[in-house]
Amino acid sequence: MGPVTRNKLMPIMALGAMVGLLLLPVLVSIPALASGGGEAPAASADAGKKEGGGEAKVEKGKDVYYKTEGIVSGPPAPKTTDGERDYPRYNFESRVLLWFANQQHLYYGSFVLAVPIFCMIIEFMGVVSKDKALAKRYDQLAYDFIKISLTAYSLTAILGGILIFTFLTLYPAFFQYLSGIFRPVMHIYALMFVAESGTLYIYYYGWDKMKEGFLKWIHLSMSVVLNVIGTILMFLANSWIGFMMSPAGVDEQGRYLGNIWHVIHTALWNPLNVHRILGNMAFGGGVVAAYAAYRFLSAKTDEERAHYDWMGYIAMALGVSFLIPLPFAGYWLMREVYAYRQQMGITLMGGLLAWLFIIQATMIGILFLSTNYYLWQALGRMRGAEKYQRYIKYLVFLVTCGFLVFITPHTMVMTPAELKAMGGQQHPVLGNYGVMSAKNGGINVIITTTVLSFVWYMRGNKVSTVSWSKFGNIFMGCFFFFAYVNIIWLAVYGYYIPANVRVGLSVPQVATTLSCLFFMFALNSIMMKGAKQTGPIEWGKISARSQYALIMLATAFTWMMGLMGYIRSSVRLFWHVNEIMRDNSPWAYTHTVGFAANMISFNVLFFWISIMFVFWLGALAAKKVPVEAKAGAPGRAPEPAASH
Repeated sequence: MGPVTRNKLMPIMALGAMVGLLLLPVLVSIPALASGGGEAPAASADAGKKEGGGEAKVEKGKDVYYKTEGIVSGPPAPKTTDGERDYPRYNFESRVLLWFANQQHLYYGSFVLAVPIFCMIIEFMGVVSKDKALAKRYDQLAYDFIKISLTAYSLTAILGGILIFTFLTLYPAFFQYLSGIFRPVMHIYALMFVAESGTLYIYYYGWDKMKEGFLKWIHLSMSVVLNVIGTILMFLANSWIGFMMSPAGVDEQGRYLGNIWHVIHTALWNPLNVHRILGNMAFGGGVVAAYAAYRFLSAKTDEERAHYDWMGYIAMALGVSFLIPLPFAGYWLMREVYAYRQQMGITLMGGLLAWLFIIQATMIGILFLSTNYYLWQALGRMRGAEKYQRYIKYLVFLVTCGFLVFITPHTMVMTPAELKAMGGQQHPVLGNYGVMSAKNGGINVIITTTVLSFVWYMRGNKVSTVSWSKFGNIFMGCFFFFAYVNIIWLAVYGYYIPANVRVGLSVPQVATTLSCLFFMFALNSIMMKGAKQTGPIEWGKISARSQYALIMLATAFTWMMGLMGYIRSSVRLFWHVNEIMRDNSPWAYTHTVGFAANMISFNVLFFWISIMFVFWLGALAAKKVPVEAKAGAPGRAPEPAASH
């Protein structure tokens, strides 16, 4: 066996080992799943035996959600009391400690889930690129991304340990009940975490050994395995959140009925999975973009500035591509919440937590405003893009109008004095803009305008050379014009039809926006293929304001994630597990908006201080291993990308 064959054999064996690790939790869990979740059924059967040694008495219960019968396989949910045994005290609110530990773990978990997916996409772009110089730059960028996430991964594991310790010490009864229900899931989770750790380290440290030819494809395959494991881990963690909000697989007393799939697949599990994976990706892109912005602003040379300008743009583009469908995923989640328990939906959107949703809408608006502002500033680094500058004021008008409508409240919780001052529950004029019909129109106008800004940016320094370019430009203009007309018309039409019919109008509005996204991007790409360039993209020659927009984007992502986590948790009100296990601690109340905002802000501040430490460590590693050597372009400015 020659040396080349041996070099290939080792990565193949490593990939095989990763796939084996990926499948191992599934194989291990099969016996547990087949027996309905471990040893509990046998124990229950033994307990059901008659004293005289006769046949076991099988007790059955009815699933609270699926309405199916199942054999009772676990104890009822504990009825906790306000005391040291169920809720140990440390002279301050235990919930705040748990809040902090949970939020920090979620921040880092989201980051290390998103960044490897970015690496996979960027590395794939490098592998399939025919331009060798560009392929090396993509490869270097993917390596920079995974290097940042490596330290963050270690912190995620540490914070996960702290979170479990916090649960065990502050909420022992609740944690014991939840771990009893999810015992097989937690076993799989632990094995998957080990598999992810091994895969990540081989993927990172094997980068140089597998950088060419067939071995590069093996390395790319490892990133796929790594991301499959990471995604499954997130889905499993989501099953715990979904169970707490919309329990299933248990009877009214909270007794496990032997079907672990029912426990995992609750009413809100799928919407949570979609919403969180999009949110995590947008968040990860925002954090990396902020890192690039920080390095851009502190850069000493034009070469560094060009590299981090390019890095920030790629990270922002990836993050925003997942931000655009995020409001639709959030809409689906809220619709499922209403379908599961209407009262929960009312609490969220028009009751106790309504002000938080107004803040959330404001944060979403800031995200899109920051994105558009960055793109408008980015036009300045392309010669020939001046032709679009005079039209930006119209985009500002559209985004601002959509934003103001989107954040307008309809029904709010108010004091009697506030009600009297306003003349009723709704404002006589502004209240009309607070209904969902108008809000759907507002957010779709914002997203469509963001898509238009991206299209303009993509063709900023290019002139199409296809023979039908004039017809194509007219078609694109008409498509966007009628898209706006359709979205606004449906929003107005919604006022003249019953509320139950009005809800259905969101579908054609979303379809219109997504049509702009997919069809216009595809058409623009075809038109710009082989286009004439009016000037180069001068990476690094962009205003500092654009980089502050990236930092604002990342901060808004972080704040909104903390807010959404708090909203999801608060909607359970005084339940650990909704309608199954009551929270009898002295902290079973909903905090004021001010306290919640301060706590979320503290979490955001702590995360950014700690992630700055991670960035600093990454910079130290960069000094020890100069990136220029890997890029293979000594003595040259990196010229990050010749295309968009």
